[in-house]
Amino acid sequence: MPRPIPANSLPRLGDFTTDRRVLMLVAMAVFVGAGGAGTAWLLLRAIALVTNAVWLHTLSTQTLPTANLKPDAWMVAAPAFGGLVIGLMARFGSDKIRGHGIPEAIEAILIGGSRLQSKVAVLKPLSSAISIGTGGPFGAEGPIIMTGGAVGSLFAQCFHLSAAERKALLVAGAAAGMTAIFGTPIAAVMLAVELLLFELKPRSLIPVIAACVVSSSLRPWLIGSGALFPFAGGGGRLPASASAWSRDCNRDC
Repeated sequence: MPRPIPANSLPRLGDFTTDRRVLMLVAMAVFVGAGGAGTAWLLLRAIALVTNAVWLHTLSTQTLPTANLKPDAWMVAAPAFGGLVIGLMARFGSDKIRGHGIPEAIEAILIGGSRLQSKVAVLKPLSSAISIGTGGPFGAEGPIIMTGGAVGSLFAQCFHLSAAERKALLVAGAAAGMTAIFGTPIAAVMLAVELLLFELKPRSLIPVIAACVVSSSLRPWLIGSGALFPFAGGGGRLPASASAWSRDCNRDC
């Protein structure tokens, strides 16, 4: 008869244990989630401010229509001017603002011990607002992940936390910012698990979920509860141009 193998010598399939420090991280994630939502609001206002100043020549943080703009030479010069300003910010400010945002957050987690500098939290949204506002073909996903992650990392650095706990709060801030921008808390959690956490463990997943819940609750008060990309049509009917195309196609066929 083979001898039984002691339980303590069996290989562990995964570490899904939790302790009381998870409750502490959840409490911290509440503040990080609020900070991520506030950061998202500031980023959107900054984008609107730069857009209105560059294209409409007015100072306003409200999203104003730009459909009536006429093509001119400034439409070619403005993106180049914005790129020059961002290049100077990256050269003399921080090279962390050069990339999309997600690779830099991954680098901070894997190499930097989940530590980000305070100037990243300032320069990244500012450079992103200049880039998007001057006509750069970019979106707010990468910038808010990097900026929200910087908020979570800076908050974590105020306490004596391990690298894994700092990572949880960094990712919580990034996911909270994405939740506030796009209004997609579930997608933000899934993206955080896939790209930033590299694990599906309660001690890191629960704080991220808590931050997203807080950010989603604050979003209607800060940004609004409407759709991110509103659709003018309704009632299940096709627009006039699509209806005409469908009618002509059926007639010709």
